Amino acid sequence: MGITPSPSPPTRLLPAIAAGGVVGSLGRYAVGLALPHTSSEFPWATLLVNLTGSLAMGLLVAWLVALPGAHPLARPFLGVGVLGGWTTYSAFAVDVVRLVDAGREQAALGYVTATFLLGVLAVGLGLRLGGRLWEPA
Repeated sequence: MGITPSPSPPTRLLPAIAAGGVVGSLGRYAVGLALPHTSSEFPWATLLVNLTGSLAMGLLVAWLVALPGAHPLARPFLGVGVLGGWTTYSAFAVDVVRLVDAGREQAALGYVTATFLLGVLAVGLGLRLGGRLWEPA
């Protein structure tokens, strides 16, 4: 009884994800430069990219559902690559710890709550808005 190797991804899949990741990461970096913060200040840049990424993910899913014939690399490029590079859980986690370490527990709790609740609402808004934009005629 041997282990069956998993099939290799299509040759264009990984470059598409990587290219999308470059786009998203550079955009996130630019937002961080535009909205810098110290470890004790509220991380508006990270909140902004995570909430806009959530909205964009909802729109993307609605678009892909409405257009089942979309290019097969659309989801990997946009969803995994661009939005994966744009949004950031790791920076969010570091920001929370730094706020707590700076004695700003209430700001940290507000940040966690806002990120989670507003992120879920943004995905829902994106899905609903996208469903209306791309609903079948």
